[in-house]
Amino acid sequence: MDFLENLFSSQSVADESTIFMILLAMVTATILSLVITKVYQVTFTGERYSQAFVHTIIMMSVIVSVVMNVISDNAGVAFGLFAIFSLIRFRSAVTDAKDIAYIFFGLCVGMTSGLYHFDLAIILTLFASFIFYLLYKFEYGKGKDTQILKITVPENLNHENMFDDLFEKFTENHSLRQIETTNLGTMILYTYAIRSKNSTKDKELLDQIREKNANLKVSLTYLNNED
Repeated sequence: MDFLENLFSSQSVADESTIFMILLAMVTATILSLVITKVYQVTFTGERYSQAFVHTIIMMSVIVSVVMNVISDNAGVAFGLFAIFSLIRFRSAVTDAKDIAYIFFGLCVGMTSGLYHFDLAIILTLFASFIFYLLYKFEYGKGKDTQILKITVPENLNHENMFDDLFEKFTENHSLRQIETTNLGTMILYTYAIRSKNSTKDKELLDQIREKNANLKVSLTYLNNED
């Protein structure tokens, strides 16, 4: 009888310890994923981020922490699960590569928390968040977005390579996309795809184009403006 009592009592203590560790892993994953999503909100550069996406990062981190605890004894299954999570398709397409990085970030924090490597999870969160913020703050690797430039030119002023000198001065590259006549053939509309130099000011470019096209209409449209 004493042996049975000791057996059940030790099992109870083990269960309590396991439950405590799982709860601790879930709490850690939750807190760290909140930090991750806060950094995501601060460094987001689009027009509006999705609240559902923010919630997804948190929930995935917590769920993965529990699943990793369950299968922690089987490394093969653990890595297989991680591969499955990497193939998850969201109902709304993830168009920003940085969003994918944040998903991966949350999964890694959930995995390390679920394996009880709390120190590693905290270090990962703080260090990676710091890197994300520095990249955002100093706009590392930022270049000009592709723009669509439309220029209206009087038919009598039109000639080949009319704006080549301006393109060489203000753009890194350009390509002519379309030529069409307007206003009963008295005007010609040129459509270019351009990528401006980092030092280029849009107003300065437009002003110099207007000096050449008799001050007619000029429009500049950003295809992918993340500012």
